[in-house]
Amino acid sequence: MNRKIIKQASIVNEGKIIIADVLIVGERIEKIANHISDERAEIINAENLFLLPGVIDDQVHFREPGLTHKATIYTESRAAVAGGITSFMDMPNTIPNTLTIELLEEKYAIASKTSLANYSFFMGINQDNLEEALKIDNENVCGITDDGLYFNNDEGILANYPAFLEKLFSRSETLIALHSEDDETIKKNTAFYKSIYGDAIPFKYHSVIRSEAACLMATKRVLEIAKKYDNRLHLFHISTLAEAMLFDHQKPVSEKRITAEACIHHLWFSDIDYDSLGAKIKWNPAIKSKEDRDGLLKALLDNHLDIIATDHAPHTIKEKSGLYTQTLSGGPLVQHALTVMLEFYQNGKISLEKIVEKMSHHVAEIYKIKDRGYIREGYYADLVLVDLNSSWKVGAHNLLSKCKWSPFENMYFKSKIYNTFVNGNTVYHNGVIQDQNLGMRLKFSKIR
Repeated sequence: MNRKIIKQASIVNEGKIIIADVLIVGERIEKIANHISDERAEIINAENLFLLPGVIDDQVHFREPGLTHKATIYTESRAAVAGGITSFMDMPNTIPNTLTIELLEEKYAIASKTSLANYSFFMGINQDNLEEALKIDNENVCGITDDGLYFNNDEGILANYPAFLEKLFSRSETLIALHSEDDETIKKNTAFYKSIYGDAIPFKYHSVIRSEAACLMATKRVLEIAKKYDNRLHLFHISTLAEAMLFDHQKPVSEKRITAEACIHHLWFSDIDYDSLGAKIKWNPAIKSKEDRDGLLKALLDNHLDIIATDHAPHTIKEKSGLYTQTLSGGPLVQHALTVMLEFYQNGKISLEKIVEKMSHHVAEIYKIKDRGYIREGYYADLVLVDLNSSWKVGAHNLLSKCKWSPFENMYFKSKIYNTFVNGNTVYHNGVIQDQNLGMRLKFSKIR
């Protein structure tokens, strides 16, 4: 049986940093102690390295099935583990959209054969499949979502259909995760800028078209309905400070009925970056002002926002090239998400303990994931070793997402992912993927 000892790592876990050994036996952590000896174990010298729980990313678009020219579960899980992400939850806007239990299980079957990271898949929800969506098994599926889906040939997400949300929230006993923007505001703003620029709208106006008002209006609408039914609601990719202030920051995350997240791109970039990066930072919701960017980080630190995600949504470089109205929204982020947050630590903006809380502990709490998200005896050995003193440059030669581009290309970072362990197996070591072992299906508590 697989036996490893990670020796003398600086373990970042549950609000503390301690230097200790970690014994892994099989898939799980067997012992954490000052010094551990085991003649049968592989020894991993982790002096001067920091050991973190593996990152759990609750929002990715790995594009399989149907869009595999952009990405596959295999290619993107490789990029994920190289970035210290040991578990992911994938969105339903593949082709066909994941709107039936049968299609949902087909995605699980693909992942069981190809994913290097642990995995779960959201069930899609639209106005036509309510009964089917409510059939999901809470212990085996992370939740239901409308993210990336469209309804009745409209450009609408569920935040724009309050009557349907009433019906959904009155009946659901699972976690509902929503994308929240107001369609009418966006349509009106788009028409205005098209009347001036045609299809060649400068990318800097993306944040004005998909404006703070569009986000705030829709988020308020959704929150009002969710509070009425005390449902378990999670809001994806909050992009404005005004929205962040709508969320409770006093309760422990395990007691919150409504939770929310920030995404890497909204924390790192601002509207001043559109001039240099253009479509490469075109996301929905849009990257907004410097005040929003800085405000989101503060909202994370004071617990208005609960977790950090990527919204990893790769497109080919061709799909990201051209005029504003022709380019698709989204981009690859899983390989660099933890590295970006470690850069914030290097710049004195967040502690290592808080990074771990927002990228691992709280994600496990929000989704009630069994035996993951912490470095604890008896838990699965999903771990990442990081070197905080190893500068490197993001370049085409070291990009692992299938789309082979990144908004971080040519940037330098001070920290490097050294080792990633999934269920006790080494899947990444110092630049090399080890893909002989696969991840597992995530399990959850029945009561959400």
